[in-house]
Amino acid sequence: MIKKIRYDYQPPRSARRTPTRRGTRRFFPVVIILVALTVGGLILFGPSGRDLQARTAPLEISTAQPKIRIPVRNRVDAVISVGETITSLLGSYFSPQEIYNLGQQSKKVFPLTRICAGQPYQICTSDDKFESFIYEIDQDEQLIIRREDEQLLVERVPIEYEIRTEVVRGLVESSLFEAVSKAGETSELATALADIFAWDIDFVRDLRTGDTFSALVEKRFREGQPAGYSRVLAAEFRNNGVLYRAFAYQDGDRAVSYYDVTGRSVRKAFLKAPLSFSRISSGFSFKRFHPITKTWKSHPAIDYAASRGTPIKTVGDGKITRIGYTKGNGNFIEVRHNGTYKTIYLHMSKFASGMKKGKRLSQGQVIGYVGSTGLATGPHLCFRMYRNGSPVNPYKVKAPAAKPISKENMAEFKQLTRSLVAQLEGREETRVASAGAPGEIGQNRRN
Repeated sequence: MIKKIRYDYQPPRSARRTPTRRGTRRFFPVVIILVALTVGGLILFGPSGRDLQARTAPLEISTAQPKIRIPVRNRVDAVISVGETITSLLGSYFSPQEIYNLGQQSKKVFPLTRICAGQPYQICTSDDKFESFIYEIDQDEQLIIRREDEQLLVERVPIEYEIRTEVVRGLVESSLFEAVSKAGETSELATALADIFAWDIDFVRDLRTGDTFSALVEKRFREGQPAGYSRVLAAEFRNNGVLYRAFAYQDGDRAVSYYDVTGRSVRKAFLKAPLSFSRISSGFSFKRFHPITKTWKSHPAIDYAASRGTPIKTVGDGKITRIGYTKGNGNFIEVRHNGTYKTIYLHMSKFASGMKKGKRLSQGQVIGYVGSTGLATGPHLCFRMYRNGSPVNPYKVKAPAAKPISKENMAEFKQLTRSLVAQLEGREETRVASAGAPGEIGQNRRN
């Protein structure tokens, strides 16, 4: 027998019951009234079709990036004018107190009071606010003042150059300056050559038409533009048939100097002349008619006629034993070189800075400037040399050379000179050094 299963389904009391017909009739008039009020409100106060379309239109999302404001940067390149100071240059960016603090901060790096006319400088700003100040101290270094994290940093850094090594050749027709100029170079190179051979050649008295020179020169380039010279690595000068050669080399801990092909120093105890370029207006003589006193008297000296202000260099290391003024000599300096020799320089227009009795001097150091003080008809230098208290003709003094290359470095020097001579003669190509890194001139070369 199959039992009948009884399903007794009772939904939960919370379930919604189906409204009865009677309830529907009860709320129908209320619904009609609410609908009528809603439609009326939409007609009177609702949005127009256009507004409705605008409101129901899909939302457009802009993909444009927000504009970023780029600071306005400005750069001024100029040259220090006469009378300009750090205050006049940077006074519009800093208060007087800030300028003072900057001067104190810069003292140990480079005193701002030493900024001088004629030197280039650069000022960079961002939105008219100070960023940096760069001042060219000389051809080798620059002073940089820059803002970093609201602080001012002061530093002295070397100027970076591209160094290109080239051979320069020239033929003398009248002067070394003219020969160098015709070779396409500047007077700076002429001065460098005169300094190298200053112990062997007087470039006024000894120069001859037909003399020739060659120089292996490091040329500086900055931002692709010529910026002077770095060093003369090697040079040769044929004067009146005699060939002189000089090679730059650093022998151990000594300073870089010039030596001939055998390793002997070209530097002597005395320079051939106290002025690089001038004209001998009166030579050494024990009987000369004086143009002012109109009398015959001895002239145990050599007069160099030169333009007023030409630098005068001491011909050797020594110490100032006398300095001052007399009616006949004008402004003068006496230098004692050793127990045997002393030299005197007369008629200066003024002394170089720091000159005083007892000051020690290095060979080639500027001690004063050409003038016409005392008994003088025009600007010139009267140069005198004494040996054991007696006057001597400077051109007849054979001065000993400085120390030669040391034995331990002679082999390296010989190898170096073979390469340099080959470049001077065009048998070996020159090379270009990387920026700020000139070619080596010795095993212990220091940058």
